[in-house]
Amino acid sequence: MGIKAVLFDLDNTLLWDELGISEAFSATCAKAIERYSEINSTDLETAVKKHALSLYESFELYPFAKMIEITHLEALWARFDEGALPQFRALQAFAPGYRRESWIRGLREVGIDDVQLGEELAELFPMERRARPIVYEGTFPVLDALKGTYKLLLLTNGAPDLQREKVESIPNLVSYFDHMIISGDFGAGKPAESIFRYAMSLLEISPEEGLMVGDNPNTDILGANRVGMRNVWINHHGSSVRSGDNAPTFEVGNLLELPDLIGRIQLK
Repeated sequence: MGIKAVLFDLDNTLLWDELGISEAFSATCAKAIERYSEINSTDLETAVKKHALSLYESFELYPFAKMIEITHLEALWARFDEGALPQFRALQAFAPGYRRESWIRGLREVGIDDVQLGEELAELFPMERRARPIVYEGTFPVLDALKGTYKLLLLTNGAPDLQREKVESIPNLVSYFDHMIISGDFGAGKPAESIFRYAMSLLEISPEEGLMVGDNPNTDILGANRVGMRNVWINHHGSSVRSGDNAPTFEVGNLLELPDLIGRIQLK
């Protein structure tokens, strides 16, 4: 059966979130080095990430955040003002202290006991991340190639306001999609079958008529496999071949390969 709709993941599929985070850390750590020249930027970044993860995993609502797929790095800069679920109010209350402690503890690990600087860096990091809405070189060429021929749906895990902010930060991106589903709005995230079935109902397609495209085998690929939908794994880093439940139907190393791949699928 031919493909009628393409479902896209957002983070590290269309939006280069890894690069935005990396550059934001570099800029924020550079500000710390202005105050203390002995700080090593890589060491500080590593320490902050370590403490952020530890603090995040100790949060009582971590299972919910993990299910929606709000990462510890996203929580260092996300807004949690939206979202109907009460858990988002708890995240909203948790975030300011979490950010401060992550940077304060990171600084202490590299030998700097400066609470005020930690608080300043905790405020600076979200600004630096927001200043970097970066897409892959293939994002718009691929969307241009597919729009009009296929229904397009954006299926993204995360907090409602953060994911909407990411999309809106890229001019014209939202205009390519017939629908956008955010796990924080839906109440469950990929790889849950329910969110994929909801997407299919919006698109009015069967599993065989859809194609899921994403970078994460454990969410994008696994979820598509669970509902019997073909999928494409964008293997940015040349990782080892997946097997089992999260083995992709197809694999590409670059988003730009997608239109030709879809063309070949349609000819079969």
